[in-house]
Amino acid sequence: MSAPERPDSSLPDFKGVTPTDAMAAAVATEGPARTSKKMVFSWGLWDWGSAAFNAVVTSFVFTVYLTSSSFGPAGTIEAQLGWALAGAGLLIAVLAPVTGQRSDTSGRRKLWLAVNTYIVVALTAAMFFVQPDPSFLWLGLALLAVGNVFFEFAGVNYNAMLLQVSTPRSIGRVSGFGWGLGYVGGIVLLLIVYFGFISPEVGLLGITSENGMDVRATVLTSAIWFGIFAIPVLLFVPEYKGVGVKREKVSFFASYARLGRDIARLWRESRQTVWFLLASAVFRDGLAGVFTFGGVLAASVFGFSPGEVIIFAIAANVVAGISTIAVGALDDRLGAKPVIVAALIGLIVSGSLVFFLHDGGAIVFWTAGLALTLFVGPAQSASRTFLARLIPPGREGEVFGLYATTGRAVSFLAPAMFALFVGISGEAYFGILGIMLVLLAGLLMLLPVKATQNKLRA
Repeated sequence: MSAPERPDSSLPDFKGVTPTDAMAAAVATEGPARTSKKMVFSWGLWDWGSAAFNAVVTSFVFTVYLTSSSFGPAGTIEAQLGWALAGAGLLIAVLAPVTGQRSDTSGRRKLWLAVNTYIVVALTAAMFFVQPDPSFLWLGLALLAVGNVFFEFAGVNYNAMLLQVSTPRSIGRVSGFGWGLGYVGGIVLLLIVYFGFISPEVGLLGITSENGMDVRATVLTSAIWFGIFAIPVLLFVPEYKGVGVKREKVSFFASYARLGRDIARLWRESRQTVWFLLASAVFRDGLAGVFTFGGVLAASVFGFSPGEVIIFAIAANVVAGISTIAVGALDDRLGAKPVIVAALIGLIVSGSLVFFLHDGGAIVFWTAGLALTLFVGPAQSASRTFLARLIPPGREGEVFGLYATTGRAVSFLAPAMFALFVGISGEAYFGILGIMLVLLAGLLMLLPVKATQNKLRA
């Protein structure tokens, strides 16, 4: 008869651990005693550089290029894009928490940030070879889908490094600063793209749209942009030492058994963390929907030209960046939950105005639409700090992996609700209501979460 299985003594005991206790323990084991401006700025530059993938590749340029008539009939190529991204989301949901867990255990968090980031850079550069022809559609979709997978993997390690560059007193400002730099980076890169490659018909660099060269040059520029601005975090933020919770290394597949035990224990002993992961998954999908369908609505409902869509995107990033940086201080003073709740209410009100006043033309979208972007960044940033304050020390990569997984697990909600309302009504602007319902559901799920976070002091 075999001996009974020994309990995994490496798991932390969450009972009685308050958010303040967990945060203080995490800082004691891996965070700095004081905030280093050099490390914070270096860390934030990764967000600045990542705008190349978020803003250019997935939002406003490359996906629009792939769904143009050059690649196939309307309706068919959009569906194929959806299936490709759904497959990417499934892979992320399955793999993200285990890759995060293993980076915690190995003490090689920065290494995996580098590996995943530069895989994304290489895939983005390879998009240059996607010519405007149906035979290149699946190459473009494959590069986009795989790029999304590795971008999320990089994000897991990047988010987990937040505790390495902040203190309990500064975590909200540091997180907001990173998100804000991401928006500002998007602004600068979109301006370069707009004037350098797109406007007017031939940009300042003299590259035309023949054979899709303007878009292909844009993605190549984006790859270089991301590759350069990802360097500072790798040079000036120390590698995670794997301290805090010492855990034995296990095989890749054994990591899933450990993950199952960890989730069960997290549910028993830190249930508010689990509830927050679920609530944030829903409202973060609504937040993603605001930007994903914002350009579609601007063009189809409010009559924006492609150039005007990019101009609006630049303005939206300006507003979102300023608000995110400014609200970071309120996060530290009031706690993350009030910031998230206020932002979600602001989003629901602003989105409702876009819906009910849609007959007002472009001026409505410029005002109410920009009001929407005012609240998106603060909700995203505060969500990250809320979770960071709850995570038991030494589990940052794993729990941020779950953060990515739960978000991807419901990533169909906003697109499905948008499509459902448009399909029922036959009018594109009804899709706004679908996104607003997702945000409302996330807000209602968040309200009962009892992990109220007191003002944290270093």
